[in-house]
Amino acid sequence: MKRREFITLLGGAAAARPLAARAQQPERMRRIGVLMNTAADDSEGQARFAVFVQQLQQLGWNEGRNMRIDHRWTVGSVEFFRKYALELVALAPDVILASGFPSAAALHSVAHSVPVVFVLVVDPVGAGFIESLARPGGNVTGFALYEFGMSAKWPELLKRIAPNVTRVGVLRDADQPLGVAYLAAIQSVAPSLGIEVSSIGVREGSEIERAVTAFAGSSNRGLIMTPTPYTAPVRNLIIALAARHKLPAVYYQRYLVAAGGLASYGPDFLDEYRRAAGYVNRVLKGEKAADLPVQLPTKHETVINLKTAKALGLDVPATVLAQADEVIE
Repeated sequence: MKRREFITLLGGAAAARPLAARAQQPERMRRIGVLMNTAADDSEGQARFAVFVQQLQQLGWNEGRNMRIDHRWTVGSVEFFRKYALELVALAPDVILASGFPSAAALHSVAHSVPVVFVLVVDPVGAGFIESLARPGGNVTGFALYEFGMSAKWPELLKRIAPNVTRVGVLRDADQPLGVAYLAAIQSVAPSLGIEVSSIGVREGSEIERAVTAFAGSSNRGLIMTPTPYTAPVRNLIIALAARHKLPAVYYQRYLVAAGGLASYGPDFLDEYRRAAGYVNRVLKGEKAADLPVQLPTKHETVINLKTAKALGLDVPATVLAQADEVIE
């Protein structure tokens, strides 16, 4: 081999080595924080988290290869949420998923520069998390849960399934403005449905049991369970109380009907976590939370539990069953 050819070959090999080395280097590890609003052993919370992770995998993010998830599970007081929010922020994640209103509120107060994608949050503008749905501004965006007007669907569904109901107890958190908004929407349609509405403000299990037992003292009564941070953890108690007192009850989400509730109307919560994974993916790829508009649910579903209806002595009209997205038998 001629000297000039040898030198050229040697130089080419030397140049190729850094390229090969770079190609073999592992992908940059990205860090994702997750603040859940359920206990770690909550089956519904686990299902939501699993859907979020699965969608991230579909988008090319895999635990241990190019991303790491740090998660915290919490229910209870505001201080618990704030404690875990601070812990996650201290880990310097690239983005944090905030599950539910308490998680979003805690992160909004402490994560001033870390991008936050929330899910299952009602009225994020009124809460001060964002400037507007179209232009969130700041470092927070995500997926709003309800338009308050949707609450009017709950008494309508209850009346269609149990037409004899004339008085409805609305389980809500008396200390939260959101509870007032739900109640107002329900009251707005009550006269046209021939029902009276009673507010049942609750914060804990023993209080709920006393209030529901007192409310159930007369005939032709029903319940509506609105979404609050305090009723969800005691959902099995509420479902059991409705069954014990023969109260037809409408809930805001499918998993409550799968657990024995009568009927529900509301967004597909699992779909919201899939969509949130899409926003987390976009943030990880360089987009700013401020530029991602807050979105409302795109999928709503009506679910009926015929076994529960039978136990309550209710004959669900064929028109209601035909319009239901799912009938549990």
